[in-house]
Order: sequence, then structure tokens, then C-alpha cells
Amino acid sequence: MISATLVKELREKTGAGMMDCKKVLTETNGDMEKATELLRERGIAKAAKKSGRVAAEGMVASSVSNDKKVGAIVEVNAETDFVAKNEEFREFVQNIANIVSMENPADIDSLLKLSYKNNDKTVQEVLTDKIATIGENITIRRFVRFESEGLVESYIHGDGKIAVLVDFKKGDSEIAKDICMQIAAARPEYVAREEVPNEVVQKEMEILKVQAMNEGKPAEIAEKMVQGRIGKFYAEVCLLDQEFVKDPSQKVSSIVSSKGAEIVRFSRFEKGEGIEKKEENFAEEVMKQLQ
Repeated sequence: MISATLVKELREKTGAGMMDCKKVLTETNGDMEKATELLRERGIAKAAKKSGRVAAEGMVASSVSNDKKVGAIVEVNAETDFVAKNEEFREFVQNIANIVSMENPADIDSLLKLSYKNNDKTVQEVLTDKIATIGENITIRRFVRFESEGLVESYIHGDGKIAVLVDFKKGDSEIAKDICMQIAAARPEYVAREEVPNEVVQKEMEILKVQAMNEGKPAEIAEKMVQGRIGKFYAEVCLLDQEFVKDPSQKVSSIVSSKGAEIVRFSRFEKGEGIEKKEENFAEEVMKQLQ
């Protein structure tokens, strides 16, 4: 028996209809991954983003050195949106970004052991203090830091919702800002086609072939259709293959080339991506309190 919760989860993940979700879940004995794949093969759902649903609160922040040679982005989570707007919390997150940029910790554990703003407390001790004073659980979830031969640029969108960090081998601040905004808006996963793992491409081609055959096309025709459609996949996941947001008539690759720029790598954080927030039933919670 497939539960309504499972059907709801698949529906939210893929955007497919409830009956379609129930049908594929039944066919796959409740296997979420196989059900998602089946929906895609039948042309009912788009590829699910690796990030999953965005649910957690908190904010992202960035810090770039004055010479643009070093930069970092961080994500710090809290339990409620109310705390995320708290000035004390926001200052703490910005300070964490500055510490990561300046001190280059290897991981979260190393970061927590560092001195906080050169005082006698560690990051961990200050974090514990913030949890006590603010009254919510606060977690330093992740960070990325780049050192560049050229320049590092960052961009924060939506008052701390999305952070982008890009490392350029060549280029200036103008093109760097444009590319940061492109990444924030279009969500690429790789810089260029060469970076996409072969197994990812092969899996996508298999799905595209099944889609074409489900449309009634013979295998040899389906094979040719895959070659045409795989370009669309690259245009979604590869930065250089994407249409330039500010001028969709051009690809990002041509804009970058015309400016004499070269992108080495990038990172994009979206607040709460991949974290499932526990759903609370407010009426039940009130009843528990009254009891």
C-alpha cells in the first residue's frame, strides 16, 4: 500500500500529477528514485535538482578580500525566519564568512576551534553563546573558500537567500558580477561540458532514449533524437552552454569570450537546500501544550 505521504513527496519533488505519482510508486514498490526516473522516462516530470526541497531557515553570506584574490561563502542555519532577520544573528554569520576567508579552515570542526574576531573565545564558544541568547539552535552548515590567480567575485541575492562565489583566471569585476548573477538565476552545476561525469551523461541519454521510444519512435530514430536533445541537457547544467540571462540571444560562452575572461570554478549556496524541515501541525501543538 502506497501512503499518501509518499505520493505527496513525489508530487512536490517532480511536479507530476497525483495519480501519475501513485501509479509509478505502485510500479516501483515505493522506490522514490526509481519512481522519479520512471516519470521522467514518460515525459511527465523534469529532472529533480540534486538540492531537493528548500526548507531550512538562516542565511548565506560572503567575504572577499580587497585585492579580490581570496573569497568565501558560508551558510548558517537557524530554526525560524524571525531569527534569520535578527541583527545579532546576521552579524554573526558575516563574521563567520570573514573568518573563513582570512583563516582558511580545513573543515567545520577546524573553523569551530578558531578564535572569533581575535578575542579570547573560539567560534564554537561564541556559537554556543548565540544559541543561549537567541534561543534557537544555530548551525554552521557549510562553507567554500577560493584563492585565485586572477580574481574572486561574490554575489548575494534575496537578502541572504543565495550566495555565489566565482574564481576567474582572467576577467574584470564587471563580467565577474554578471556571471555571478547568471549562476544565481540559472543554477548551473558545472562550468563546461567536459566537467560533467560520463555516468551522468549516459544516464541522461538513457532517459532521453526511453522518452523518445515512448513517443512511438523506432530505436534508431530515438537514438538520433537523443543526440539532438542532449544539447538541451547541457544548456541546463553547464554554465558556458546556458543562455545569458541579460541577453538570451547569446550564450554565456560567447559573452565570456568577448570579454577575454576565463572561469575556473564556481560555487552556489541556496539557504536550506537539501534540508527537510519538520512539518508541525499547529493545532496539535496547541493541544499538546494545553494537556
